[in-house]
Amino acid sequence: MKSKPAVNQKEKVDALMAQLEHPFKAEIEEVRTIILAAGKELYERVKWNAPSFFYNEVDFAAFNLHQQSFLQLILLFPKVIVSDPAGIMEGDWKDRRQMKFYSMDDVTQKKKALEKIVKEWIKSNV
Repeated sequence: MKSKPAVNQKEKVDALMAQLEHPFKAEIEEVRTIILAAGKELYERVKWNAPSFFYNEVDFAAFNLHQQSFLQLILLFPKVIVSDPAGIMEGDWKDRRQMKFYSMDDVTQKKKALEKIVKEWIKSNV
């Protein structure tokens, strides 16, 4: 079965972000930048009323904007859960993990580990 061509909806995500009132808005923007720089194959769209990332219609991650006490990123693993030597992913669900960011400093500290996770996900899950 041939996969659908990816349709980047960056403009929709940018419009959502322009309207967004969230205590971690700056951190959301920074995590978006990190993910897209690390995974040039990934595209953005609005899913579940939040920025999300995908490759060839396979979901990679989405923010949970309902959470207000920290920034929550849900990572999806349709095939295999990638390694996380830095220990920044939480949970033991069959096909997903979460990452939590508590400040811009926290985003900066987790940047390299997040980049590795993005790259490994692309290799392992597409």
